[in-house]
Amino acid sequence: MTPSSPPTPSRLRVAVVGTGGIATGAHLSALRAHSDRVELVAAVDVDPGRLADFQEAAGEGVSGYTDLAAMLGEVRPDLVLIGTPPWLHREQTVAALKAGAWVLCEKPLCLSLAEYDEIAAAEDAAPGFASVFFQHRYGSGAVHARELIDSGAVGDPLVAHCQTTWHRDTAYYSVPWRGRWETEGGGPTMGHGIHQYDLLLHLLGDWSEIRAMAGRLVHDVESEDLSTALVRFRGGAMATVVNSVLSPDEESRIRIDCADATVELIHLYGHQNDSWTYTPRRGLDADARVARWRTPAADVPSSHAAQLGAVLDAYEAGARPPGSGDDARRTVEFAAALYKSAFTGRPVQAGEIAAGDPYYTSMHGDHPDWAPTSAAKEQQ
Repeated sequence: MTPSSPPTPSRLRVAVVGTGGIATGAHLSALRAHSDRVELVAAVDVDPGRLADFQEAAGEGVSGYTDLAAMLGEVRPDLVLIGTPPWLHREQTVAALKAGAWVLCEKPLCLSLAEYDEIAAAEDAAPGFASVFFQHRYGSGAVHARELIDSGAVGDPLVAHCQTTWHRDTAYYSVPWRGRWETEGGGPTMGHGIHQYDLLLHLLGDWSEIRAMAGRLVHDVESEDLSTALVRFRGGAMATVVNSVLSPDEESRIRIDCADATVELIHLYGHQNDSWTYTPRRGLDADARVARWRTPAADVPSSHAAQLGAVLDAYEAGARPPGSGDDARRTVEFAAALYKSAFTGRPVQAGEIAAGDPYYTSMHGDHPDWAPTSAAKEQQ
């Protein structure tokens, strides 16, 4: 597609779709952080009470709608932020693109590679782009780490560990759409760990092979509550990835052992500069070099606001925004490959899952032990 021309200097008109907790918290906060560049003009929610609460929190001038099509037709926003449950993301993203808007959507952007390619086709026929919120990429610590790794300043990446070890109780899964393939797309691989392994891919680049396992150990759900993977990257590095909602001591962690230093990030739901540590290898005599590793120019926490700023920069330049296109598709493909490897018991190569493969259209791949029909038969 041809990028849209840079707009005239004025605030972009923004609509929020889905006015639950993520909208009243992270989305409003991000919009307020860029109030000189954006104007919130509309909100959409099927629940009139929730919508009214959001309008009150947002302040004057925000029109409320219970129908997305009506809002898109009447308001014609420049940018749409989507924070609805996952099964709605693909349909709402495509509708917003067709209406001429750019889109910034909560993860996962869609529930399969087939849905992602449908969004890409809508992009090709529209003036805008669709990005997914992967805000952990956008803190200054992550930007700094990527610059160091890409430049070779810490040596070649060799060994990596990526873990999302969180805890979710039975009450969490009482929300009807959680734990179901049709509405959530998967378990912690899709809904929780995707932030961390997206950041891992952002730091290390393309992956080439994955070998995985998944389990349903505690929760009575269709999807998994634990997955693990071994990953080979095209650059040669190897990594382990763990996605869990069974872990009482909660932590999000990435560790990358490079030739000259170990780069490590430890946090839970967001990071800042002091969440990152750089440990030089024994015998490395380069004080100035090590000092550079540890001193990013600014301390910008990872946040929706940081990513929104990057999207606004792209809009103003008429360029594809980060976290979209092939870059974002790589993360969806990683999830599909993890599930395919886990459920089939064999390694999966990058690029292997294409139209005609059952894992192209759904993350469960119609596997008899994991597909929703199996769960339904067991309940009969």
